[in-house]
Amino acid sequence: MLRTVTSHLELDLRGSTNMVFSIAAAQGSAVTSEVLSFVLDGEPQRATELTDHQGTRLHTFIAGPGKMTVDYSAGIAGRSDAATPVDLDLVTYLRPSRYCESDSLTPTARSEFFGIKGYDLLHAVTLWVWNKLRYVPGSSLPTDGAEQTLLARRGVCRDYAHLVIALLRALDVPARMVAVYAPGLSPMDFHAVAEAYVDGAWWVVDATRLAPRQSMVRISTGRDAADTAFLTNHWADLMLTNMSVLAIVDELPTDDGTELVQLG
Repeated sequence: MLRTVTSHLELDLRGSTNMVFSIAAAQGSAVTSEVLSFVLDGEPQRATELTDHQGTRLHTFIAGPGKMTVDYSAGIAGRSDAATPVDLDLVTYLRPSRYCESDSLTPTARSEFFGIKGYDLLHAVTLWVWNKLRYVPGSSLPTDGAEQTLLARRGVCRDYAHLVIALLRALDVPARMVAVYAPGLSPMDFHAVAEAYVDGAWWVVDATRLAPRQSMVRISTGRDAADTAFLTNHWADLMLTNMSVLAIVDELPTDDGTELVQLG
């Protein structure tokens, strides 16, 4: 499986800004070629790469004011092996978090999924969220969490993932969010999915059903959207003026939603 991913960002920096980008394929991906550039008013900028214990690659630097362009491209051949979790991961991904209020949603989760365990629970939660929500671009706020998503009954990929994660954590299943490049996604953008830990492995759960899970490329991994944003900035304001994302694969897989799939 050969996948090609690209992203292009244009930013207007209003002052000196400390930026952290998370747009590169995660450490461990089977990358065969890769280019990442940051250019401010025609001048290349040097970034420092940081990698967390989940393999998320962060690129950070201070720059501005001015007009910045960011370009990333990579080729990924084959699938990488799934990382073995440490005990701390399982503790972290069972706790409530900023956008995944599993404590508030525990009564709902126990009522809707009583007696369902293991892989059957992953399928049940995926189908339930898919049926309960409508995918409506622009329908949610960046501050909305899983509880608000359930009340509104609509959202985008991050909202679907937050609700899935919160319900699974409420049922004692470790769950986390992953930002991915997703061949087949329409309209094309960065995509968010959930991963759930069952029987010693992490499995991809995507209640949007907008792209085949088999060809997704991991970018970042964390508790929720607070850990997986493609750009974090501090100090001066900035404006994202243009963004384009592309992810293609040599042969798009078929995903009926019932197969157990790991990100690779």
